[in-house]
Amino acid sequence: MLTLRHIEVFHAIMQTGSVTGAARLLNVSQPAVSSVLKHCEARARIKLFERAGGRLRPTPEARALFPDASAIYGRLDAMSRLMQDLAGGRLGSVSLAASFPIANGYLAKAVATFLQERPGIQVALQSLTSPQVIDRVASREVEIGIAYGPVINAEVETEHLVRSAVACVMRDDHPLARLEEIEVGELAPYPIITYLPQALLRGYVDGALNRAGVVPNISVQVSLSLTGMIMAYHGAGIALVEPFLLNSLRLEGLVARPLRPRIELNTLLIRARQSPRSELMDQFVVHLRRELAAMPEMMLSPPAAQDADVALPGIPASARPARHSRKRAKTG
Repeated sequence: MLTLRHIEVFHAIMQTGSVTGAARLLNVSQPAVSSVLKHCEARARIKLFERAGGRLRPTPEARALFPDASAIYGRLDAMSRLMQDLAGGRLGSVSLAASFPIANGYLAKAVATFLQERPGIQVALQSLTSPQVIDRVASREVEIGIAYGPVINAEVETEHLVRSAVACVMRDDHPLARLEEIEVGELAPYPIITYLPQALLRGYVDGALNRAGVVPNISVQVSLSLTGMIMAYHGAGIALVEPFLLNSLRLEGLVARPLRPRIELNTLLIRARQSPRSELMDQFVVHLRRELAAMPEMMLSPPAAQDADVALPGIPASARPARHSRKRAKTG
């Protein structure tokens, strides 16, 4: 089994390309680095480096291992900085992790307004994927997480925060922008921007299009809602993304329209089980809910949506047919 020292030396050699550089980086002797590397290769039973012109050239096996080694080393470095913050009394009083669209949208705005009311506190906010959010909460690296449901993890507990839905985000001069809501079938003639195939929400977007018999012209695939909105702003198509970010950033020239049938998102507050709750965090949650209550109505879904046809797992979908509307959007 490899030790943290093996990983540290391997990471240093990969960074510097030589035993000399690694020794200088780690502030140890060259023989010490060579000894650890030799022991590492013996333990791993693979050759990690080949000598070429006085430098060490990584083998394909070393290149395959490097991303995981970098991730481990990065966590160790983060732990070291955390220890320094604890020792220096600089640790934030509120620690949060949230999925990218949430962290960069209404959560960032809520944190900012919360700080305005309490300028003496500190906040640590991480933007991550949903699985990473759950991991950070379960390991108690953050006090609370916010991510899309469902969440299945015995080490955490959840409570409902808000329901929303994927929407059509487009330029305000787009032909469909005149409508108050858009039927899935109306998207057929237009280029579509949506999430990458591996994204959580992509399967539900595809499902809604398939059920409507629409073969989408997907012009751009993105990992972040913001990227999709910016692409829509530049005329690349209609972005089928979570729209909260648009309200938070107020990007002029873009509008969001509800999609029918609705693709619902259930957003959850996530805490570690049997973890003590700080009064300050409880105050922040109250503040966050108040901020969400002030969001435009079209950004939200009612707690018991009566016309939701497409829902994420764990969110009930009514059997009632989708409501149709041909109203034009209000202008001015």
